[in-house]
Amino acid sequence: MLPTVDALNVLRIQMERDAGRLFPTLREYHNFYGVTRQRLEKAGRAITILHPGPINRDVEISADVADSEHSVILQQVLNGVAVRMAVLYLLSSRN
Repeated sequence: MLPTVDALNVLRIQMERDAGRLFPTLREYHNFYGVTRQRLEKAGRAITILHPGPINRDVEISADVADSEHSVILQQVLNGVAVRMAVLYLLSSRN
């Protein structure tokens, strides 16, 4: 599947909502579903990594991927609220 994508939007596990109870351990979740450098290397090309933040490092995404040159997570977090506010403003001004 990864060889066909340009970007990968990793979803966040909401630990504060006790989402961790849905799987046996965080390690197991990471082993089965976590985005790791090894998994990305199988794609054979660069993939842009997105994540809404905050990151549960080494659970849904490994720290080295989150901090890699292909990650735009920090930009997403920095600009996310302003972009959402602008979209809501534009949508609310429509008749």
